[in-house]
Amino acid sequence: MHNTQTRFHHAVMTAGAAVLALLATGCWNASAGARTGGCREVGDWSGREQAAWLRTAVAFHATTDGTDPSYAKASVVVRGPRTGDVRVLCRPLAVQVEFWTLTDTTTRPEMSFVMRYGLSADGGRTRTVDFPAGLPTGRDGTCVRVLVATYAGAPLDGGELPRMTGDLATAGDADVRFGTARIGVHRLLPAQGPACDAGRSTPSPSPTAPTGWDIYHP
Repeated sequence: MHNTQTRFHHAVMTAGAAVLALLATGCWNASAGARTGGCREVGDWSGREQAAWLRTAVAFHATTDGTDPSYAKASVVVRGPRTGDVRVLCRPLAVQVEFWTLTDTTTRPEMSFVMRYGLSADGGRTRTVDFPAGLPTGRDGTCVRVLVATYAGAPLDGGELPRMTGDLATAGDADVRFGTARIGVHRLLPAQGPACDAGRSTPSPSPTAPTGWDIYHP
């Protein structure tokens, strides 16, 4: 009788171990499938890695054609998988879309905050953020540009805010620097009004008339 009970308990334990092994294998396969085929895990992503994903997902619409100086049709689009080569994430990222204006002054461009829009994005569906209404266009004779940036995580702190080098009228995206590596995409939009063109410095022509110097002038 004792041997029968021992054999019975041994059989139950063996069957239980087999079931647990099968369950573990199934769970591992499901997890592996989620990581490789279903979605991309982002639990330990750095700020640089999040920024790299955003660069594949973010696009700007109606910002460079010059047909609508009010930016009424302009938008920032975080694309889904059907509109670009975007890998769907297992968990959404907290994404910020932030707008500033840069106004030319006698010393350096003056930056003003306009709007920040927070959203979550995982690449599973397309998210669209329209440009704020009433952005200045430089029609008042002031050279002004619009800067927009998309990044992951919390809003930028003081040390992470953008800085610009060079002349505002001729500056491009490469002239804008941020104090953080988590910026996914930024765009310094073209000047809309004629004020920036008028403010651009032009080189003085080379003198063609005689200088009046004598032949011994160094």
